[in-house]
Amino acid sequence: MTTSRAQVLDAAQAEAYRGTFASTEAVRDDGEALPPGWEGVFFPFAAAFADLRPDGTPARDGVLPEIDLPRRMYAGEDTTFPGDLRLGDVVVQTATAGSVVEKAGANGRLVFADIERQFSVGGEVMVRSVWHDVFLESASGPGRPPRTDPAAAATAAWVDDVVLDTRRLFRFSALTFNTHRVHYDRTWALEVEGLPDLLVHGPLLRILMVDAARRHAPGRRIVELRVRMTAPAFVDVPIRLCGTVDSSRVVALGPDDAVLATAELTLE
Repeated sequence: MTTSRAQVLDAAQAEAYRGTFASTEAVRDDGEALPPGWEGVFFPFAAAFADLRPDGTPARDGVLPEIDLPRRMYAGEDTTFPGDLRLGDVVVQTATAGSVVEKAGANGRLVFADIERQFSVGGEVMVRSVWHDVFLESASGPGRPPRTDPAAAATAAWVDDVVLDTRRLFRFSALTFNTHRVHYDRTWALEVEGLPDLLVHGPLLRILMVDAARRHAPGRRIVELRVRMTAPAFVDVPIRLCGTVDSSRVVALGPDDAVLATAELTLE
């Protein structure tokens, strides 16, 4: 299944993200390039309320087949940036179902589903992205302990510290029209999902890692991005973004050097 939507890249939307999560960035006006990753705050979720799961994620989004599992999470992506999106552009986003694979995990069934997206201007593709989602059964106890990597911070060329509070989580949910209850409904997160607190959005952590890489590699352009989410990040808990000298790899670490996510980047 394929869907297609058009949207003007409104400078006000980019400013809403910048003012909340990237205040050291310059204000951008129409005609200026949109930083890579920021396309993620455009084309918000569009599923009708009746098409949501109880957890607030889309059950029917017009792209993936309906999957009979109650939970849906962002697991990572593979993205290329052949061109620059610019504020004021009329962008057409097409979304197509990719591979759908069912597996058996330690806590029951898992379905890994890909969504292939293209962002085009005047028929020219500027961003190609394959997002990886995972569908899971109801929570049934704590997950396995996260992998740790003490060397990621110890050998990093740079480390940026981030703490995301409930105000920031609310703003990102509002920007992206994301109604997943694990990001704002603490009762749901604790009692239904079995989490210790509200969950930081994976797509938000993805943009923050890309932003950090750009800050530490001024003058270079990101042309490819590979993100893998490996453990949950939680509200009010410090996150360290640890990068290599050339910003080609960023690791997000939580407490006790737990690896939350990795980003592999190609820059030119």
